[in-house]
Amino acid sequence: MTKYQCPCGYVYDPEIGDPDSGIAPGTAFEDIPEDWVCPWCGLSKSDFEAI
Repeated sequence: MTKYQCPCGYVYDPEIGDPDSGIAPGTAFEDIPEDWVCPWCGLSKSDFEAI
């Protein structure tokens, strides 16, 4: 699965998910709710870029 990076440097790894925000491991970036934000800086999902 593709990883996505926030401009602040946080990388969303689908294999890890974001358990602190209720995103289970194995969740593709496309399947994350649109209102999810970066856990480090609060930017929206739309600000992330595929890496």
